[in-house]
Amino acid sequence: MARSAETASFQFNHTMIRVKDPKVSLQFYQEVLGMDLISENKFSDFTLYFLAFDHSGGKQDMKEKQANRTNREGVLELTHNHGTETDPNFKGYASGNADPGRGFGHIAISVDNVEKACERFDKLGVQFKKRPTDGKMKHIAFILDPDGYWIEVVPARLNLEAGQV
Repeated sequence: MARSAETASFQFNHTMIRVKDPKVSLQFYQEVLGMDLISENKFSDFTLYFLAFDHSGGKQDMKEKQANRTNREGVLELTHNHGTETDPNFKGYASGNADPGRGFGHIAISVDNVEKACERFDKLGVQFKKRPTDGKMKHIAFILDPDGYWIEVVPARLNLEAGQV
């Protein structure tokens, strides 16, 4: 269905998740998944970190990344409420995949080769929720970020003849 003139410029920009410790989460998203920090906004009681994959070939500087943050798709916003990283009574956030708090399910990244990506995640000590060999869907995996959010790892292109959906 063609989009109307009123919605032709709309695009899905970002999703936000709350994190306990930004140092640990930023390391995971930058070093394990290869995302770039494109913007950081500090406020008195919270900080927002925006991450995305660099599709510019490294040509954009931080100022350009910040200026274009709302003009692209696939941005992940990590929200850190100050103090959670040192609060011994903080129990973490609901991942959305268990009660109470069931609702949000996961984010997803696409990769050229799911098996090779999973081998790399294994070497880096990433926790798995589902490996490609588990369950009915053999072409996907689920890993967990430091806060327990699920990240689906999918092939960049589905093999429809092999029944991948």
